[in-house]
Amino acid sequence: MGKIAFIVGVSLLGLFSCAKQENQQVQDRGGISFIDDDGNAITLEKPFQRIIALYSAHTENLFSIGAGPFVIGGHKTCTYPAQADLLPKFDYTGDPEYIIAAGPDLVLIRPFIRRSHPNYLAELEKAGIPVVSLYPERIAEFDEYMLKLALLTGKEKEAQEKLVAFHDTLRRISSATAGMDDKKTVFFESTAAENRTVSPSSLPAYAITVANGINIAAAAEPVSRGSSIALYGAEKLLEHADTIDVYIVQQGAMNRAKTMEDLRKRPGFSTIKALRENKVLFIDEKIISSPTFRYTEGVKQIAAFLYPEAFTQ
Repeated sequence: MGKIAFIVGVSLLGLFSCAKQENQQVQDRGGISFIDDDGNAITLEKPFQRIIALYSAHTENLFSIGAGPFVIGGHKTCTYPAQADLLPKFDYTGDPEYIIAAGPDLVLIRPFIRRSHPNYLAELEKAGIPVVSLYPERIAEFDEYMLKLALLTGKEKEAQEKLVAFHDTLRRISSATAGMDDKKTVFFESTAAENRTVSPSSLPAYAITVANGINIAAAAEPVSRGSSIALYGAEKLLEHADTIDVYIVQQGAMNRAKTMEDLRKRPGFSTIKALRENKVLFIDEKIISSPTFRYTEGVKQIAAFLYPEAFTQ
């Protein structure tokens, strides 16, 4: 069974070549150490083999790098890939005894869970179950995040290969649209409430950049520090009604608008150029806002919607 110790200081001895930021990891008595996203120093003696992931993206990514056989449970929202949908489901708003009884040697979370349910996690740790918190708030942190998952499972080689392909796909998408003369102006709706958009450092905002679109809300302020959701509002949005070429709606738990008519019923929205010209893209939040390898699918959807001629064979 893998062992984690929470320690005060960690020295840094290099990085993985494909990571965009330093991967804080060291060799320590034959193991590997790094800092998780709750600021805890983690020391790993050997990979884990009985993992419960309380965030669906963690589960998906573990399967992507070949660590699926080590996953014994996922969060109740975990449905992808198909094998993950068959896993026992757990919920950090429930009774921690269910996880304790399952006997994991590692529980993976994200910082939001520790902030919102510290007592739940305290019970797991009291029972001797290691808890590691990971979440890349920005695309620049994606490689480091993925490589930490790989360290926990002994899948470094597989993760690096996937990352090379991931960045190659993003480069090819960007190259395909780079020569477009008529750059499209885009508004990305993260939630219908207050017509919120996404912060400049978020995955959706980066997708618009990769697709060579112009994000009309590029200067939007996050609702809180580190949040991917940003304030905008209907009044400011409608000020740009005549210049929004494409309106993108993120669909998922936070935003349930499903049709063009849902949008047109909103006061003033019928004046938005994109709605007048039926240039509205509804996109699954799982492929555009979740830090997984399927993000490239979301980026390509946006690029192809903005510039279909670039992807016509």
